[in-house]
Amino acid sequence: MATTEGYPVPEARPALIRLRDRIDGTFVEPGDETYDQARAVWNGMIDRYPLAIVRAASPADIPPVLEAARETGLPLAVRGGGHSIAGLGTVDDGIVLDLGDLTDVQVDPDSRRVTVAPGALSSDVDRATAPHHLAIPLGTVAKPGVAGLTLGGGVGWLLRRAGLALDRLERAEVITANGEHLAASATEHPDLFWGLRGGGGNFGVVTSFTFRAVRLPDPVTGVTLFYRPAQWRRAVAAFERWSRHLPDQVAAILTFMVMPEQAGMGDEPWLMIRCVYVGLDEDEGNTVLDRLRRAAPPDEQTAGPVSWPEWQSSKDDLFPDGSRGFWRNVAFTRMDEDALDAILSIARQLPGRGTGVDIHLLGGAFARVPEDATAFPNRTARFWMNIYGFWQQAGDDSFLSSFAEHSRAVMRRLSEHGEYVNFRSREHTRPITDFTRHIYGEEKYRQLQRVKQQYDPANLFRSNYNVAPER
Repeated sequence: MATTEGYPVPEARPALIRLRDRIDGTFVEPGDETYDQARAVWNGMIDRYPLAIVRAASPADIPPVLEAARETGLPLAVRGGGHSIAGLGTVDDGIVLDLGDLTDVQVDPDSRRVTVAPGALSSDVDRATAPHHLAIPLGTVAKPGVAGLTLGGGVGWLLRRAGLALDRLERAEVITANGEHLAASATEHPDLFWGLRGGGGNFGVVTSFTFRAVRLPDPVTGVTLFYRPAQWRRAVAAFERWSRHLPDQVAAILTFMVMPEQAGMGDEPWLMIRCVYVGLDEDEGNTVLDRLRRAAPPDEQTAGPVSWPEWQSSKDDLFPDGSRGFWRNVAFTRMDEDALDAILSIARQLPGRGTGVDIHLLGGAFARVPEDATAFPNRTARFWMNIYGFWQQAGDDSFLSSFAEHSRAVMRRLSEHGEYVNFRSREHTRPITDFTRHIYGEEKYRQLQRVKQQYDPANLFRSNYNVAPER
């Protein structure tokens, strides 16, 4: 039995010993052989040293962890897939509740309901739903966890067809700060249901998510158009005109990036316009996508049928575990000459491999959800820009992080209200609650505060983009 001698928080030691004896899962602490592996998260820039990591074997392990956190006052982090850019799934000198072994996905093809455990990754869901020609909105890669992605929003390839991941959420089972088990839906604790959809992990531990899926063709039609820098302005302007009148079944993302070495496309940055048609009318899809090709003939292209899981995971190799990630984002609507100047000035300053810029086309089902229906901060913008890094060497941290900060500053004159928490590294220049208020705006932040006061008045769940309980 370990002693309290030399322990960072000696008074917490007895409670952690009791916690270890009460759970069926794995308890890892400093000095254990697996500690460094257990404390690691996707973002290699996040280097935290928890006092205890509990790898839950079932939801029954969750209440004892919450009790230990309440008793000791230690900071608590809840980890699903461990892919948080901001490193919200870990904490120094505290307790990590790791739900990564809870990956079950249940699909009811008749009702199109998909129930997902809190440790499941997007790839787990796609593997379960694809055989039934179903999908739920997730992200644009297959590695992130469904829990954090959904609680923050879920901006991805099905956004125009079906909205955000949180828009397809019908029910969540939650364990609150005091250990109470609740169901949240439109009719059960609707205030909590509102807060969960966009408010992040502020209100409890979600033990299951039930979504309503949409039907997809098998395969879908995917197109990627590649442009060298000399064509960028013409291509982006043509894209903007093309994007004004699209069926919801078409999704598109503009990406500026120096391609991976294995692609054999040199060291200069390229513009990729990636489009996918997810409707059932193949002729409509081909007609719409051909219209873009004619308006902006590419230097190179790939096109053809592709399975949904393959399309979702096509960029996964760019983001290996341990990549060093620093992200910033901005919502905007204008794509006039001034906006093009700003966008292209950022793209031309790409520092090389390890950084990129995505511009997500919004609208469709996403934009038809009323602004006040969920806690997500902005439904009216036409585009969402994500400026991101995925480099490998610590020596590049300052230089490449500065690129993202500078790019965000360039876009500020075009920006609209709100930021997307899943596209942002942590804010360290001001108190986190002040920044959270900025993300959501005053009205939504106050509503989130009221939910927080109801379900977590002591602010147990604070290792996040924190909402302070209303006082």
